[in-house]
Amino acid sequence: MSQSIIKFLRQTDYGFIRELGQGACGQTVLLEDVFLDKQFVCKKYSPQLSELRSELFQGFTREIKLLFDVYHLNIVRIFNYFVFPDKFAGFIIMEYVDGENIDDYVARQPQKINDVFQQVIDGFCHLESKGILHRDIRPSNILVRKDGIVKIIDLGFGKQIAQKGDFEKSITLNWWCDPPKEFGSAKYDFSTEVYFVGKLFERLGSSRMLNNFENKSVIGKMCQDDPAFRIASSSSVRQQMGTKKFSETAFSEREIEAYRGFSAAVSNHITKIDGSAVYQKDPDMFHRALEDAYQKVMLEEYAPDCAPILRSLLSGTYYYKRDYFPVEALGEFLIFLRSCTDDKRRIILANLHTKLDGIPRKKPIDPDDEIPF
Repeated sequence: MSQSIIKFLRQTDYGFIRELGQGACGQTVLLEDVFLDKQFVCKKYSPQLSELRSELFQGFTREIKLLFDVYHLNIVRIFNYFVFPDKFAGFIIMEYVDGENIDDYVARQPQKINDVFQQVIDGFCHLESKGILHRDIRPSNILVRKDGIVKIIDLGFGKQIAQKGDFEKSITLNWWCDPPKEFGSAKYDFSTEVYFVGKLFERLGSSRMLNNFENKSVIGKMCQDDPAFRIASSSSVRQQMGTKKFSETAFSEREIEAYRGFSAAVSNHITKIDGSAVYQKDPDMFHRALEDAYQKVMLEEYAPDCAPILRSLLSGTYYYKRDYFPVEALGEFLIFLRSCTDDKRRIILANLHTKLDGIPRKKPIDPDDEIPF
């Protein structure tokens, strides 16, 4: 069945702000969408070697297709593209990451290395679940925003694995560390990705002398030169990260009581959740939103409207009972949350998600005492 082409005559106007850099395959600039009043990165395909223009164009278009296939907090997002195949030219409009590379961020905030490592593994787990190899893992391609969110960028050398034979083909780059053993056989697979991520954090940990890095034993297994002795995938890395001793993540009775008081208040006030609603997965954003909500009601016995409290946990459409949310339960929970490590906060948020999973997903029959959000 043939498809008709719909053409939009109105173009999007962008204001030029500044140049960001020049790579082997093109130039990047910072633009502003005049209508949205938001900044974006534009990557222009413009290889330094003109004789490679047609050859490298395939990698540029591959990056567009790969980025459109992934949507994850820790992977840079693509918003639009303009491709001119007959001229081997094109542009990608991408998310602007206002931050710095992982080396500089950890140098400034070494106490954040465990959280950064968790986010990097989460991002590569998502790429792995989509069958995508990044193939150019280096510090300059892992950025950290000012709010601490990790962003994996530059999938220009990336490749989606369709069949086993695709693993056999490697690429030639100037590697920043010793290549693994499988390069001698021209192989690159997800185990190789694990190796380079491990090497990156091995260098970060040793150069900064980070005694607080909790995953040194996992890093050692990731950095094995021989893939036969190496952790095979990012998902396996994440599993091994979760096998810590119980004592490291144990909660006291008082902490459990504070958690249960808050979780009970939440589940008592949310009555229905639409299937399109999305849970908050970032512990820092969850904590900040709760602190903001608490400051506005801390002198009250009950929150007059608990919407700001519930918004810290989920967004989208849900139904809730507006009033009588106990402020004391929120305050006790925040005292507990402030004292928690990053690992404990992730556990707390995961448990709250489980609590929300138990709330019905159907729309209410009688909306008189419930407010759609």
